[in-house]
Amino acid sequence: MMPRAHTGGWPLFFLAAIIPGLHLQRSGSSVQPDSELPSEAQIYQPVLQPSAASPPIGTYMLKSLAGKPCIKATMGVEYIVREKKTWYFNLDPSRTRTSGYCGKRAALLSLTLPDNAASLQLTFRKEKNLFYVTKLTVHVSPLPVCRGCANKTYSGLVAHDKLFPAADGQSFKCKSEYLLLTSSELRIKLVPLQIQAFTLPRGRYGKEVECWADYNKRVIPIIVGGVVVSLILIAVLTFLFIKDRRQQGYDRI
Repeated sequence: MMPRAHTGGWPLFFLAAIIPGLHLQRSGSSVQPDSELPSEAQIYQPVLQPSAASPPIGTYMLKSLAGKPCIKATMGVEYIVREKKTWYFNLDPSRTRTSGYCGKRAALLSLTLPDNAASLQLTFRKEKNLFYVTKLTVHVSPLPVCRGCANKTYSGLVAHDKLFPAADGQSFKCKSEYLLLTSSELRIKLVPLQIQAFTLPRGRYGKEVECWADYNKRVIPIIVGGVVVSLILIAVLTFLFIKDRRQQGYDRI
């Protein structure tokens, strides 16, 4: 007796070819639409690291509704979380979304990761011929640092302060680490940092205003060198003076 040929699969392949959205399963002859397949939403969460690394540097620019640049910031951002031990996370410029608003006396620069997993917000104020950051808010919602640990969001705030001050049309620049304590569990490190707001001709930075840390690094070695040279000169002059006095004493004898 001849075996019966299995021809039931051909109509299925024919239907899959002409009807979009159908998916054939190899483990049977059933046909299932793609819309019924199970799917899981992928939520982005930062991963904390046990050791620090230099954060990638990004340049973020915000324009007014008229298309005129009003805020520009170049910086690397590192989140430092203290949870029993110290953990680190660097902001990735390629994943960061820039938003905010521009006003005549107030402006806001907001940097946000996907799914609001981390953010950094800078609130600017302009007074006469001076601009500065009056408020800085941050948060990060990382993956738990251990198995069984609960999800936790770390947030912080620096307010009622004059951060990164510079004259209108100039930029504040700091090559040294700029560390900000925003809460007992979260610190923010900005390195390097250059920032300017309100007046940005052609979107370019103006004259640079040096931060105190850079100034001290540049000036203190000069001062120390000057003191050392002065001490050496004093020692040499003292030696010559004593030598000359001894020679005069021998002539009298």
